[in-house]
Amino acid sequence: MSMKRKVFVAGHRGMVGSAIVRQLQAAGENVVTRTRAELDLTDQAAVEAFFEAERPTQVYLAAAKVGGIHANDTYPAEFIYDNLMIQANVIHSAHVHGVQQLLFLGSSCIYPKAVPQPMCEEALLTGTLEPTNEPYAIAKIAGIKLCESYNRQYGRDYRSVMPTNLYGPGDNYHLANSHVLPAMIRKFHLAKLAQAGDVAAIEADAVRYGEIPLDVCKMIGFDAVRRSVAWTGSVCLWGTGTPYREFLHVDDMAAASVFVMNLDKGVYDANTLPMLSHINVGYGSDLTIKETADCVAEVVGYRGEIAFDASKPDGAPRKLMDSGRLTRLGWQARIDLKAGLRNAYHDYLQGRG
Repeated sequence: MSMKRKVFVAGHRGMVGSAIVRQLQAAGENVVTRTRAELDLTDQAAVEAFFEAERPTQVYLAAAKVGGIHANDTYPAEFIYDNLMIQANVIHSAHVHGVQQLLFLGSSCIYPKAVPQPMCEEALLTGTLEPTNEPYAIAKIAGIKLCESYNRQYGRDYRSVMPTNLYGPGDNYHLANSHVLPAMIRKFHLAKLAQAGDVAAIEADAVRYGEIPLDVCKMIGFDAVRRSVAWTGSVCLWGTGTPYREFLHVDDMAAASVFVMNLDKGVYDANTLPMLSHINVGYGSDLTIKETADCVAEVVGYRGEIAFDASKPDGAPRKLMDSGRLTRLGWQARIDLKAGLRNAYHDYLQGRG
């Protein structure tokens, strides 16, 4: 690939953005990044000034406010406002400053709660969204439509990819707003430490990944004030454990993103697919939350009981992506869940999450 091309990765410190940067740098691309302190993507004037000064050739829009069920349910205003502002500012500024190629990263939550499985691209806007993450989903749908609208009106080549549930290096392990897999990794790791009576390691984990919520402290028998631990024998997870989820390693997602961005327009032209320009990116199979928990526990080395709190929300009953379109274009995932979890847990132990 040419070093003359300047590629801006928005959200390069996030899990997906950092994986995309790794992919691009390995391919010899000239990657441009900005931290949140250097560039507030919700500030329209600042984003305009950045594009005017840097003039990137390609843009990967991986920046977003993200979180799990609890975070989405607790902060709906921030989830819709921040994401709408980021998307509108970056996509519009890219257009104004002549960027012809942009890739927008969406989410599987754009599809209706009761959508037939597996979820195909045509299912968009055919039903009611999952209530717990509706504001986030609406923002992501708006991002897809922004890309489609600039394609239709101005002939831009702005593409959108819809990943399934992602995990891997750089994930968020803060238990107040993490997704299901990183939350499981941390809970099982803390439980393993509690089983071993390792107070110092539990305290170090709290420093590294954020305060351990009171309910989790009680769950593992940890008393932060007395600096003691009395293992309770069980880890309790939200919901019934029956919903199905599909998981994709973030390095696979990055590879898919670069693949879709660089597809020849003769193979994939967003302008020839009005109102259906987005592409699903999934692993290709799913498993229940209970099965997922068993797999995570095995990788982490937790040997205690796993319970479920059915009073907590499950979210959508199933979220399996139909990735047939992407497969037909020539790409498919390579990292299986067990290998991916080992990679993610190693990264967790290194403190890079």
